[in-house]
Amino acid sequence: MRRRNRWVKTFFWGTVLGVFALLVVVFSGVAVGAFEYRTQPVEQPVPFSHAFHAGGLGLSCRYCHSSVERAAYAGLPPTEACMTCHTFIKPDSPNLALVRKSWETGEPIRWNRVINLPDFVYFNHAAHVAKGVGCADCHGRVDQMAVVRQPQAFTMKFCLDCHRQPEARLRPREQVFNMAYTPDPELGKKLKEIYQVRSAEALTSCNTCHR
Repeated sequence: MRRRNRWVKTFFWGTVLGVFALLVVVFSGVAVGAFEYRTQPVEQPVPFSHAFHAGGLGLSCRYCHSSVERAAYAGLPPTEACMTCHTFIKPDSPNLALVRKSWETGEPIRWNRVINLPDFVYFNHAAHVAKGVGCADCHGRVDQMAVVRQPQAFTMKFCLDCHRQPEARLRPREQVFNMAYTPDPELGKKLKEIYQVRSAEALTSCNTCHR
């Protein structure tokens, strides 16, 4: 009987440890894979250079991502946004073949997602814009990227570091889309009060990001 109980215990704990080790391996692989993928440039079906359009021409993020100030999702550019210019500028360029086809057929361009947060993470673009958080704080210097990539892994630590000390990143709302703006922590303290940013305790509560 004792041998049998010992065997059962050994089998039970061996199974538990085996499952735990398997989960560690799986989730570690997923995390590493996600980090490697998300930090690499993501090619798009149309060779659109943010460095040229946003950096060189100075187009605002809002021109293509039109819902960023009023919705959780920033939005992707419809074909109409592209053709506003390219009906007249380089209308016959081979690089714009897919844009012209989309314009003629009404079939939207299937842009490739660069950043894809897990389903259990809630992020609202409009809320951050309203509080004075700049695009570059999360997306990096997109105006210098020919092919856009995610500049850092969006770990829980990355979000919590900002939520614990938001004043270090806040900027005037009119500077939110200015990629070159450098936040001033002293000004950030004032903006935190003006924009009524919640306390660090509230911002680090689980249900702020996990709903």
